[in-house]
Amino acid sequence: MRGALIGIDLGTSGLKGLLVTPGGEVLAQAQASYPLLTERPGWSEQRPEDWWVAAQEVLGGLAAQARRLGREPLGLGLSGQMHGAVVLDRKLSPLRPAMLWNDSRSEQQCRWIEQRVGKERLREICGNPALVGFQAPKLLWLRDREPTTYAAIRKVVLPKDYLRLQLSGELATDVSDASGTLLLDLAARTWSAELLELLELPVDWLPAVLESPEVAGYLSAEAAGATGLPAGLPIVAGAGDNAAAALGCGVVEEGQGLLSLGTSGVLFTPTPQLRTDPSGAIHAMCHAVPGSYHLMGVTLSAGGSLRWFRERWAGESSYAELDQLAAGVEPGAAGVRFLPYLTGERSPHRDPRIRGAFLGLSLAHGRAELTRAVLEGVAFSLWEVALAMEALGGKPQSLRGSGGGLDSALWRQILAAVLETPIERSGSEGPALGAAVLASVGAAVHPDVRAAAAAMASSAGTEMPSPDLASRYQPLREEYRRLYPALKASGLW
Repeated sequence: MRGALIGIDLGTSGLKGLLVTPGGEVLAQAQASYPLLTERPGWSEQRPEDWWVAAQEVLGGLAAQARRLGREPLGLGLSGQMHGAVVLDRKLSPLRPAMLWNDSRSEQQCRWIEQRVGKERLREICGNPALVGFQAPKLLWLRDREPTTYAAIRKVVLPKDYLRLQLSGELATDVSDASGTLLLDLAARTWSAELLELLELPVDWLPAVLESPEVAGYLSAEAAGATGLPAGLPIVAGAGDNAAAALGCGVVEEGQGLLSLGTSGVLFTPTPQLRTDPSGAIHAMCHAVPGSYHLMGVTLSAGGSLRWFRERWAGESSYAELDQLAAGVEPGAAGVRFLPYLTGERSPHRDPRIRGAFLGLSLAHGRAELTRAVLEGVAFSLWEVALAMEALGGKPQSLRGSGGGLDSALWRQILAAVLETPIERSGSEGPALGAAVLASVGAAVHPDVRAAAAAMASSAGTEMPSPDLASRYQPLREEYRRLYPALKASGLW
């Protein structure tokens, strides 16, 4: 029987899984969704139990496809949304819904961390400032606001690692995902005893930290029964979604870049050495390639902005219909501007309180102009991220794209023109494919991550920037750059 690899990606809107050959051919895919809980402004939560239900459905579907195709599963890789806080009791059951990456309630705790540790020392250890999206501030929020829950905590894991626990019974994480906790010593690639002591967080709450392609456990008999996969299947440490997406797109070397357009929008570029941003606008983290690092900037509400607009304001319109409407509007959206700060912003502004806005509205504007403004606003936001990355010497020479937002031909055209960079489209399966890349190394199908990525990364054509469109967007980019300071100075937030 021929072999195949499985990769799953635990996203914010749903879980996606792939069955792929060692050459990267997608044999089958499956997905399942689960709700996002937004009880209060700035809160964003999900139930870990819902993730596990979705994982059983997806893996069960892939296992059935593998049997039908005569393919033996050789390894399983995990990818997922970063930063979330899954707190477990003594029985390793969730104590409450997980607080997600785009949850912004812990601003006070971030200030306390920076005062306690010192901003410069914090950057020296973990490469980043204290941001509300990261895991450590969420734990301190629980300490301050839900002391009963906090007192019952025995273990803390990241979202994808909760699935590993259900699949194998093992508690582990990887260096790329752990980089987003604000508790990892990036240079040492392990938990920082200094930070844990200063923040008064027990080290025994945290799982073991491994390099991404290392085997972290094996599928248990119980999980085999729940998924249809063979017991004993090796499960690698995996990676955070952006590092995994980079592998799925073949972004492993300096000078390459990833543009990910899912719920959030991400610009990502590998670096051989640890390089940090004194301003905190750009994140420094461990890459899923052992021993390497990456720079990353994040627009929190990218595809999430378009989804919000469609669900709340676009009636029964499909994404394709909105795309068609927006394509009929000239660049500049007839004077409408959109600021995509629906859940605050991370890069380059580091502002959890700022909120989104449509500006320049008139009675003449409708769905077409507003849709175009959303697409352009997200592109302009990512351009600001690119400027901050370039200031660190980390501007990628080319971009490979991943994420469902890039299914839109119009959005690809806008992004290529605004960023003035070719975008090689690699498909929406990037993180799940990257997880399968890592599984191939853990299963000894490929010798290392670079070789695996070269063999398995996908490509679906390149969007070249239109010189005419780029020239029309240049003054609009500069106009957009002035809007955040003006909005902030208004005193509304």
